[in-house]
Amino acid sequence: MSETPLPGSTVRERDGALGGHPRRWTVLVVLCVSLLVVAIDATVLHVAVPAVSEELRPGGIELLWIVDAYPLVCASLLILFGTLGDRAGRRRVLLLGYACFGVASAVAAYAPSAGVLIGARALLGVGGAMIMPATLSILRHVFPDRRERAFAIGVWSAVAAVGAALGPLVGGLLLEHFWWGSVFLVNIPLMVVCLPVARALLPESAGDGSGPWDVAGALTAAVGLFSVILALKRIGAGDLFTPGTALAALVGVALLTLFARRQRRASHPIIDLTAFARPAFGTSVGCIVLTVLALVGLALVAAQYLQLVLGLSPLETGLRLLPLSLAAIAAGLVGSRLLHRVGPRLMVVLGFCLTALAVLLLVGLGEQDRPVLMTLGFVLLGFGLETTLFAAYESMLSDAPAAEAGSAAAVGETAYQFGAGIGIALLGSLMNAVYGPALRGLAGVSTADAEAAGHSLGEAYTVADRLGGVRAEAVRDAAREAFVQGMRLTLVASAALLLLGAVAACRLPRRLCAAGRSGLPAQGREADGRSLLPSGITRP
Repeated sequence: MSETPLPGSTVRERDGALGGHPRRWTVLVVLCVSLLVVAIDATVLHVAVPAVSEELRPGGIELLWIVDAYPLVCASLLILFGTLGDRAGRRRVLLLGYACFGVASAVAAYAPSAGVLIGARALLGVGGAMIMPATLSILRHVFPDRRERAFAIGVWSAVAAVGAALGPLVGGLLLEHFWWGSVFLVNIPLMVVCLPVARALLPESAGDGSGPWDVAGALTAAVGLFSVILALKRIGAGDLFTPGTALAALVGVALLTLFARRQRRASHPIIDLTAFARPAFGTSVGCIVLTVLALVGLALVAAQYLQLVLGLSPLETGLRLLPLSLAAIAAGLVGSRLLHRVGPRLMVVLGFCLTALAVLLLVGLGEQDRPVLMTLGFVLLGFGLETTLFAAYESMLSDAPAAEAGSAAAVGETAYQFGAGIGIALLGSLMNAVYGPALRGLAGVSTADAEAAGHSLGEAYTVADRLGGVRAEAVRDAAREAFVQGMRLTLVASAALLLLGAVAACRLPRRLCAAGRSGLPAQGREADGRSLLPSGITRP
């Protein structure tokens, strides 16, 4: 495909790639700031859930939707807005995402009821789905030189990892001084600044616009992804054999199957499914899924372990996670040099192995605080995680034609969200299988109380507070012990998945390709940038 030229860009060849945009480093800063806001918002609410519950008094289902509405809606709409950006203009979609995110943040901050907060969180998901693919697809265009792009992706992916890790820290710091709505209100001034700055500095880009945009296909994918991820989340919450879970799973699988068939027949597909057969693309997607799948086990238990087992405050919890963020930043900054020194295959394999080592170190955590072991584990975890995701994302993005950068970015981000959904279902079920049964049959505790305590560690403490006396301490001790045992088993399973990822990564290209898609020779491309080889997709 040809593509709309960027304002200010040159058309000369440099190592087989078009020259970079003259303001590309400023563009990178703007994109990273907006990505940081979205990444923080994905996790900032986690520490505010108790305050939200006390203020708005949501029911159990409403509380679940307050937490899950954002990731569910965001994950389901990534492909829709990523491909829309390829057609209508990526900057245009990004600016619309900023506006949507700012408005939704204001509504969420002052939500008078659980229903309004759920709606605002869903609208935040819409804005996030516009922003995330656009940041990476614009980056793909302003950094056509692979060496520069590798460094830019390292910074971008480090910001994404740091944002998710900083969420609890930012939330804890705000909750120390303000009400729960402040965790949303902080987004508004950043969006107010990002909108005019991005409008003035970011270049517009799009594909060549050939063929109609498959709106029906994009909507089919959106509803299918929403249904599948919803089913996975319900399984992770213990609703494995309920009619709602089965219905969501069946609808999702049916719609995604229909979407795949539609794309294979389409003369202008929004996603080229043949790209998944290419090692650089297909294996990178699989590595992203496996990485997130394995590490969501840690995310499931980290906040609960730090706050409920060790008794740390939300702010102290965020500070304990800070070494992970700092290590991720370091990995992102050295990632480009490491990638060019060892190549994608070895870098991803090493990242998987280092992350597995970190997870196995954390198995040594127990009911007593071990800060040195925890800090070492989090440092290795942050560095290994960022190394793996950086190399996988870079390999994906470089394998994609520039005109399909939006759809490629959407595929990568969807893989990330899909991995998280599978991880919650698989590892959450494993955690529940160990934790729940251990609380049954406690001496002096009724069946109903034992059943309630087996739902979560927080509910076990609630039951203990109601019982009081010696029985309360027995429930707390049993719940903490069961939680730690479940956490350890979950971490071992995560390490096994990470080692499986290391094996899968052996299909990645051994070395970087100087031009063209990864693993494809520069001679296979026409002088005007059109590929003579099968077009593909890529990248987050």
